Amino acid sequence: QVQLVESGGGLVQAGGSLRLSCAASGRIFSINAMGWYRQAPGKQRELVAAITSGGRTNYADSVKGRFTISRDNARNTVYLQMNSLKPEDTAVYYCATVFRSDPLDWGQGTQVTVSS
Repeated sequence: QVQLVESGGGLVQAGGSLRLSCAASGRIFSINAMGWYRQAPGKQRELVAAITSGGRTNYADSVKGRFTISRDNARNTVYLQMNSLKPEDTAVYYCATVFRSDPLDWGQGTQVTVSS
């Protein structure tokens, strides 16, 4: 089983930026699609961004143009660069391995809070 550990969350003002990192263990990292999900209070967990093993990306409409997902297979790490943050981005952000758009393994989550 893959272990995932997120870092980089915190408090930021609206318009600011954060970069989340997800460090993965296991030799199969490079063949997995990876995703970032988030869950805000009172809302369902949603896919924010995903990246395939080949580097193809997909984003939720709400974050297009503001967030960028990337991966470094040599370092078993996936990133989420978040720019122009809005209060509605406030949520716990989770890293996950993904198979055909379904998450398989989860990290523990990291809190992102955007204040105005």
